[in-house]
Amino acid sequence: MAEPRMLTATGARGEVQVNRVLRNTYLLLGMTLAFSTLVTFVAMAMNAPYLGFFPTLVGFFGLLFLVHKTADSAWGLATVFLFTGFLGYTLGPLLNLYLSLPNGVALVGQALGLTAGAFIGLSLYAVATRKDFQFLSGFLVAGVFVIMGGVLINYFAEIPMLSMVISCVVVLFACALILWETSSVIHGGETNYIRATVGLYVSIYNLFASLLHLLGVFSED
Repeated sequence: MAEPRMLTATGARGEVQVNRVLRNTYLLLGMTLAFSTLVTFVAMAMNAPYLGFFPTLVGFFGLLFLVHKTADSAWGLATVFLFTGFLGYTLGPLLNLYLSLPNGVALVGQALGLTAGAFIGLSLYAVATRKDFQFLSGFLVAGVFVIMGGVLINYFAEIPMLSMVISCVVVLFACALILWETSSVIHGGETNYIRATVGLYVSIYNLFASLLHLLGVFSED
């Protein structure tokens, strides 16, 4: 009779831990989104220059590596704000470019609305259904190489149609990553809320930037 009670207690502790990680993840995600938004507004107000393709790429992967390296230490929170602040800065020149278009304000607003709606909808679906989306792991790994290969090719070839295709693929990739990351926390695969936060933040960032690009293309701006 002791074994069922022990299993029940173990399951209850596991559920409490999952809920704690999920709560901390969304709390930190909200804080990093607010911080990066502030940095974006500062960069826009200062008319900050675009860093360039390769410096941005090096900064992104370098800081992402640093976050994962320190996620289990006291430096984890500092590096995650450094990473999201850097990405917030990179959005400044991009938004200034789009806001200079005739219907730029509408484009940015639509991209924000679609991004928020997609993230909330996908997160609620994953949390409510408790479905395990770990089967997407192979797709996500392949997607990283496909996207990076396409980005590098398009950097040198500058093919407008390829750029649009890449943005469409990134939108699908970001949505899949939101489902995968949320599911990973729910099912105990990810127990570090800093790593979970960074995964969700990158998904939101890429989803917003890609939707903004697609809306700009379809509006002929």
